[in-house]
Amino acid sequence: MAFIAQVPLFERCSKRELTAIAAIADQLDFPQGRVLVHEGTLGQEFFVLTEGSAEVRRAGRLVSTLGPGDFFGEIALVSNVPRTATVTTASPVRALVVSGRDFWTLLDESPRTQRKILETVGDRLAVLAGTGARDF
Repeated sequence: MAFIAQVPLFERCSKRELTAIAAIADQLDFPQGRVLVHEGTLGQEFFVLTEGSAEVRRAGRLVSTLGPGDFFGEIALVSNVPRTATVTTASPVRALVVSGRDFWTLLDESPRTQRKILETVGDRLAVLAGTGARDF
């Protein structure tokens, strides 16, 4: 739950809500060189790295390296836009992964959690739009 609590998407959630989100997260291991998300595809899940590192590339250019505690793909859970980058493991990686289906089931069951998360998404999208940055 500590890693889930660090994700800004969940910053307004209570400890109980964070526990429910953590309960739908799967802990998965990925080998070095595995593509986790492909630029241009629609997102179906989001990731929180707990061990290892991953490279973020846009149009083939390295733009960032992620490590434990970093996360990506959360905006894809609540929007229908293509991924803006490809993320590939640079070492063996352990990650928490939340599928879109599980995420939306949780939100359907908890309108209060849904409201908090969607308010945070709205704030984050406003910031991203103002800076020209994009989620991947």
